Amino acid sequence: MKVLVLNCGSSSIKYQFIDTETKIALAKGMVERIGMASAVLTHTPYGKDKIKIVGEILDHTIAIEYVIAVLLSPNHGVIKDKKEIEAVGHRVVHGGETFFKSALITDQVMQAIKDNIELAPLHNPSNIKGIRATKEHLPDIPQVAVFDTAFHVKMPPYAYLYGIPYELYRRYKIRRYGFHGTSHSYVSSRAAALIGKPIEELKIITAHLGNGCSMAAVDCGKSIDTTMGFTPLEGLLMGTRSGDIDPSVILYIMGKEGLSLSEANTLLNKHSGLIGLSGESSDMREIEEAVKEGNKKAISAHDVFCYRIKKYIGAYTAVMGGLDAVVFTGGIGENSSLVRKKSLSNLEYLGIELDDQLNENPSGETLISKSNSKVKVFRIPTNEELVIALDTEQIVKEEAVSKNLL
Repeated sequence: MKVLVLNCGSSSIKYQFIDTETKIALAKGMVERIGMASAVLTHTPYGKDKIKIVGEILDHTIAIEYVIAVLLSPNHGVIKDKKEIEAVGHRVVHGGETFFKSALITDQVMQAIKDNIELAPLHNPSNIKGIRATKEHLPDIPQVAVFDTAFHVKMPPYAYLYGIPYELYRRYKIRRYGFHGTSHSYVSSRAAALIGKPIEELKIITAHLGNGCSMAAVDCGKSIDTTMGFTPLEGLLMGTRSGDIDPSVILYIMGKEGLSLSEANTLLNKHSGLIGLSGESSDMREIEEAVKEGNKKAISAHDVFCYRIKKYIGAYTAVMGGLDAVVFTGGIGENSSLVRKKSLSNLEYLGIELDDQLNENPSGETLISKSNSKVKVFRIPTNEELVIALDTEQIVKEEAVSKNLL
């Protein structure tokens, strides 16, 4: 099946057109600066050079029109007819407690996504715009919502409940949701395949480390805990997010600095994390360059970043009652040998023995632990778009079978 995968933001749309049979992205690209006269579409067909188109793209409907047009382009396209787009898979950030797996988009599903806007006010509205725009141009093509939160929804209550009055959970659905679910699901399943055992027999810790960072405890193929919480702010130190923090700290700062709720939110989400501690950058590559130069604040930020990863490895090994594998993915997880080395240092007592040589120059999906390491350590590039495409194919086929049976 050929599936168009869309990740719609407020002013951008990332896309890939994937053949699920070969698992190849026939084309990929991005529309940026939606709503402006100088919007840009970058498009790369499989095996060909990237092209750039600049134009007036005022909304998501026009942006989707551009994407379909470039897929059909005689010079740069990969299809000859819109009918070759057999399904569309949308990354939807928040499914609340409603969705524990991907879903065919119906009026009821759309309403549920709207109902969860208050849980993801910056993301779900953009996802909805993308779905509506796609329906306008491809009215007869099935669309599927693949939720960032779905992989984590069935965590046990003792993992997702906060220590606040239970009535607040019932009233406002305040609980741990977790994010990066498609990534954690994908890399844990790939680790199981590389180990050569069913995922139902394995205990795996996955670390998705990018500008946003999260870890998950995947026990027998199920997420039983994850570091991000009610929002993506909780957990690990990130590029601009604080991660775990005593709630009283922000109340204290608000009082001292006279910050509004909005300003406090901006402080924690945009000016904290690596950039806040280092004063240098939110980019780990730049942080590590500053570390090499002996910059004390950069060294401190790097230490905090790695320490929190190590702490959660210990915690998640405890809650799962053992550990078979640790997986690093995401921009930092895949590319920073120093982060991997520091995060795993002195964990030999858990059975984790990193191979320094393999760790320094890994490529693709690869084992980076010693051959005799009880716990396997992998570097696995994530492929969330492929997960979305495969989920979309499965849901569409299940719906077709259901209709035939009826």
